[in-house]
Amino acid sequence: MKNTPYTITLLGTGLIGTFYTMSLHGQRRMDRVHTVYSRSEERVKQFAGQWGIPRWTTDMAKAIQSDETQVVVIGLPNHLHLEAIRLAAEAGKAILCTKPLGRNAEEALEMLEIVEKAGVFHGYLEDLAYPAKTLKALASVKNGALGKVLWTRSREAHPGPHSDWFWNPEYSGGGAIIDMGCHCIEIGRNYIGKDIRPVEVMCWADTLVKPIEAEDNAIGLVKYANGAISQFEVSWSYRGGMDLRDEVAGTEGTLRVDHFLRTGLEMFTSVGERGYVAEKAESETGWLFPVGDEAHALGYPPMFEDMFLAMDEGRQPMETFYDGYVVNAIMDACYQSAQSKKWEPVDLKVWRGQEETARQTQFQEYDQDHYLIKEELLQDGRKKLILKEKSGGKIVQRVQDSSH
Repeated sequence: MKNTPYTITLLGTGLIGTFYTMSLHGQRRMDRVHTVYSRSEERVKQFAGQWGIPRWTTDMAKAIQSDETQVVVIGLPNHLHLEAIRLAAEAGKAILCTKPLGRNAEEALEMLEIVEKAGVFHGYLEDLAYPAKTLKALASVKNGALGKVLWTRSREAHPGPHSDWFWNPEYSGGGAIIDMGCHCIEIGRNYIGKDIRPVEVMCWADTLVKPIEAEDNAIGLVKYANGAISQFEVSWSYRGGMDLRDEVAGTEGTLRVDHFLRTGLEMFTSVGERGYVAEKAESETGWLFPVGDEAHALGYPPMFEDMFLAMDEGRQPMETFYDGYVVNAIMDACYQSAQSKKWEPVDLKVWRGQEETARQTQFQEYDQDHYLIKEELLQDGRKKLILKEKSGGKIVQRVQDSSH
């Protein structure tokens, strides 16, 4: 197999378009953005000049239909994803689309059906599934280091999005959930297992700070068919930068990942950085948490590496439009639950994972008559055992001295 250089049409020149181009031109280097589209002529000219992009246009169809590009990368506002995907599929291009795939599951399912009917390559650009820390943690989970995954927690919080359209739910599809819950939900799915069906959701969401018609804070619980729970926390009113953290708890271990506020680089300055510090940083004085390589910390280069290698190898990438659809379906249930104040089912019209998932509870045996509930070492060196009798179910304790 040889690595194929791809020429790319990039749709969108906002923050995400900048991260995408930085990663595309910097990682494999042979893949280049050849044509860039923006709704603003002033912005697209400036962007093309900054990144050495040969062609620019304010005509989206023209950008997509360029004979000189094989791949369309979509970094547009959410309400424009469907139109862009339809045009790219009709042009027979490989399509990589930013998160969230759609404003809701119905829209996301239409996009999935479009690309599968056209037979074109499709990748869901869920960058926070790809940071090196996350990939390493996922490998440990898949190797069984944590045992059976029981609970995950993913948190993303910051002062809010960069662009005006994202504050309008008509264009975005919602608030903090649609913006960041999509990240957190997919991170949880990866740890629990994407073939395990999400069955129901309980979610609180409210507008606490921002004068908008969408939620600026939310907390959700996603219950899976095997009994695992995935928790997410999102906020558009968090002060102090961008808080990105994940946790996983299993029967045999736990792990914690901090992506952005505890990077190993901390700095105090009274005079200021005199420039950009990190995404969503609110100040350039005081204690700062600069990020050494922001694109890698957020997973962009390994995400694109996976996408283009998948095209080379004729396989699906780790994240596809189907994953984007499942995430949208879970978020739909979150919005329903936030209104009803009840557990709401996840309505998946298309499910490609396990049909039946047994909730297996395997108790650890201590001896032929007892299950082990817990053991701990006391301050004086003795060991305490909490046991359950197999016959009768009585809970008992035993204390062993240090010489036992």
